Amino acid sequence: MIIPRFVIAGAIVLSVYGGANFYIARRLYQWLNLLSLNINAKVYTCIFVLLALSLFLGFSPLPLSIRSVFGAIGAYWIGIFMYLLIFTFLADFVVLLGGIVKLIPGPTPRSVLFLKGLFAVLLTIGVVSYGLFNAGRIKNVSYEIELNNAVLNDMRIVLISDSHLGAANHFERNLERVVKSINDLEPDIVCIAGDIFNDNFSSIRDPDRASDLFRSVSATYGVYACFGNHDGGRTLDQMMDFLNESNITLLNDEHVIIDGRLALFGRLDASPIGGSGELRRRDISEDIASAGAGIPVVVMDHNPSHIGEYGAGVGLILTGHTHKGQMFPGGLITNAMYAADYGYFRKDGGSPHVVTTSGISTWGPPMRVGTNNEIVTIILR
Repeated sequence: MIIPRFVIAGAIVLSVYGGANFYIARRLYQWLNLLSLNINAKVYTCIFVLLALSLFLGFSPLPLSIRSVFGAIGAYWIGIFMYLLIFTFLADFVVLLGGIVKLIPGPTPRSVLFLKGLFAVLLTIGVVSYGLFNAGRIKNVSYEIELNNAVLNDMRIVLISDSHLGAANHFERNLERVVKSINDLEPDIVCIAGDIFNDNFSSIRDPDRASDLFRSVSATYGVYACFGNHDGGRTLDQMMDFLNESNITLLNDEHVIIDGRLALFGRLDASPIGGSGELRRRDISEDIASAGAGIPVVVMDHNPSHIGEYGAGVGLILTGHTHKGQMFPGGLITNAMYAADYGYFRKDGGSPHVVTTSGISTWGPPMRVGTNNEIVTIILR
């Protein structure tokens, strides 16, 4: 019998995740016992198992209210888990190295074991607390792109992406502030480069208020969006209705001509979670060639892995998706995965300019470490 690759990959991931949780749980239990807290092993184990499983229970067939609770717990836990793992391993490595070079006697003294656990716990608390705080801040970033076309006349594009409405990031709380910041920039066009939603429209706490706020965005030529990989699934129709009610023009492999000066395209994401119904990403090279006759072409394409699809006929590509890794050391991974994982990129003089934003909010853990939420302003010349 041939076992599918995704089953093997899933088994490996679960084994690694389970082993890492066991390692953290054991080390943390040993440290708590050094504090003479008399922790009940069975109760401790049950709590830790629930924390570890919360990540998966958030996607289970449980009732939505219960699933949402586990989803929120899982989002926070995965961030805590990551830094507990890093700092616990680092502390163990330092103690092991100290033993090898005879700086720490063997067996390891109780005081060293206590300090080792304290190091891991305090650093985790510090980094996670900073990450939660930093996730509530928004940075303004700007670029000037020379397309050498006089008709543009310094057209101002404001770019956001990855709001993940309905996720544990509580973006809805920040939406009023985001809208005010966008309006203060006095944009000609606002572009939303995908992952507006977080898989399930029903997870949005107050969609009517969110829609009202989006309608209050002020842009000379309007607000446009493309879908990302999290904008799909069973509630796709509700997502599309929401955008329509919010005065956001959705471009699914479609384009609009902005004031006769710019052709703006929006791409349908190639791999939406849960699918996009009857919608399928298609080849738009002929559309680009015809629409771009005499005017610059700007393309919104959520995932920067697709920038190689576009040639000299495209002036600028706007992407998101990567979150710049969101939490260190995630940026090292995205930098290795994508040629344009963040900021400005251009392969050579004959290639399109690319701007990849780190996003306006977070996905998964509602934390930002080593990265920022951002609103991007692009001046086209």
